Amino acid sequence: MALRPFFHGVALSCALAAMLVFPAAARANPYETTLSNGLRVIVKEDHRAPVAMHMVWYRVGAMDEHDGTTGIAHLLEHMMFKGTKKLRPGEFNEIVARAGGSDNAFTNQDYTAYFQRVPASALPRMMELEADRMKNLNFDDQEFGRELKVVMEERRLRTDDQAQAQLHEQLMATAFIAHPYRRPVIGWMNDLENMRPQDARDWYRRWYAPNNAYVVVVGDVDHRKVFDLAKKLYGGMKPVAMPVRKVTAEPPQTGERRIVVKAPAELPQLAMAWKVPKLGNVNTDREPYALEVLAGILDGNAASRLPRALVRGSQIAVEVGAYYDSTARGEVVFMLGGSPAKGHTVAELESALRGELKRIADEGVSAAELERIKTLTVAGQIYKLDSTYVQAMEIGRLEAAGYRWQDADLMLEKLRSVTSEEVQAVARKYFGDDALTVAVLDPQPLDPNAKPRAKPAGLRH
Repeated sequence: MALRPFFHGVALSCALAAMLVFPAAARANPYETTLSNGLRVIVKEDHRAPVAMHMVWYRVGAMDEHDGTTGIAHLLEHMMFKGTKKLRPGEFNEIVARAGGSDNAFTNQDYTAYFQRVPASALPRMMELEADRMKNLNFDDQEFGRELKVVMEERRLRTDDQAQAQLHEQLMATAFIAHPYRRPVIGWMNDLENMRPQDARDWYRRWYAPNNAYVVVVGDVDHRKVFDLAKKLYGGMKPVAMPVRKVTAEPPQTGERRIVVKAPAELPQLAMAWKVPKLGNVNTDREPYALEVLAGILDGNAASRLPRALVRGSQIAVEVGAYYDSTARGEVVFMLGGSPAKGHTVAELESALRGELKRIADEGVSAAELERIKTLTVAGQIYKLDSTYVQAMEIGRLEAAGYRWQDADLMLEKLRSVTSEEVQAVARKYFGDDALTVAVLDPQPLDPNAKPRAKPAGLRH
C-alpha cells in the first residue's frame, strides 16, 4: 500500500538520534538567528564530511490554494528554475552541477522547499542563487506554457496512470469535504488546463518573501559565517504583508463514508482513514504520542502486528500498512490499508485489520512490545545522521508544521513516556465507524498493449 510507517513525524525521529549521539554540551547546535526582515536562518554544524546541505523553505503549500487554481504551489515550484533577471532558464541547475552538487525541490500540502547538496566551499554561491530567485524570478509566457505541459504530464504519469495514487486521491477528497487537504497537491487537471502565467506570478508575489521563509543549512560550515552571508544576501529584502490565511475547518463527520475506485490494476486494494487528533500542544497533549506508538506497533517494522498476523500468519494479505503523522499544519488521519492475497477478498482484509485494532483495544499491548518498538526506532534513527539531507529535512518539516526545532527534545521525552494503557485507550476511542472513510480499488483489466508513459522532459521529482 506504500503507507508510510510510523514516526514519520520529523521531530520525533530527529531528536531520537541526536539525543543519543551528541553530548549535552553539543546541543547548542543547531544555531539560529533572525534577520530584521523576518527571515530565520538555522544552521547545524556537521564536520564529518566536507559537504553542505542548503535548503530554503517557504511556509506555503497546496493547503493555501483556492478552488480553481489547485496545483499552483507546485507549478510555481517548477517555474522557480526558469530564470531570473540574472539567470537564463535552466542556468540555476547548470551552476549547481558545475559545482559538483545536486539540487531539487518539493511541494506538499504544508510547504514548498528548495535544496542543493554541494561541497561546503560552494555554499556561498548556492545562497546567492536562492536569494536571487526569492526576489528576482523572471519567466515569460512561453516558458510557463512549456512547464505547464510538463506538470500536466506529471499528473498523468503519477496519478491518472497509477491506480494506487487514484485511490489515495479519492480517499482524501472523500474524507475531507471542507478542509483544503481534500485537494491534490498536483492539482485537478481541469484547473491545470485553465492555469495562466499571471496565476503563477501572483502566487510568487503573494507568498515568496523573507518573512515567509527560513533557511536551513547542515554540514561542514561555521554558523557565524553562514549568518553573515545570509545578512549580506537577504538583509536588504523588504518583508511583505502576508495574506490572512483562512483555512476552513472540517465539520464533524457523522457517519461512515465509502467509495469504490475503478482503475486498471493487478490487485484490489483497501484504504481506511479515521479522523484523529494531531499534535497541538507539545507539552500537554498525550494522545498524539500514543497514536504514533500505536501505528508503530501495527506497522513499525517487519515483526509488527499487521505483517506478522496478516501477511505471514493468516496470509490473508500480500501487503499491509499503517500511517499516522501527528505533525501537520492541517488536520490528520490514521490510515490502514493493504491488498488481499489471492483467494481472499477486500471485505476479509478489512475485517482482519479491524480485528487487529480491536485486539489492542480489548487486550492492550505488552510492556515488552512497547519497549521493543521504541528501541527499534532509536536504532533506525541513528543511521539518519549519516545524511545531511535527512537532518535538514527533519528540521525543516518540524518548522513547516508550525512547531520549533527546539521542541524536538520534549517531543522525544513525551514519546518515550507513552504507556501501554495510553495506547489501549486511543485504540478504544478513535476507531469507530462514524469517523471512518473507506476506499476500495476495484481492479479493471490491464491493457496488454499499453506502453509505459514516457517521463516528461523537465520532470524534477
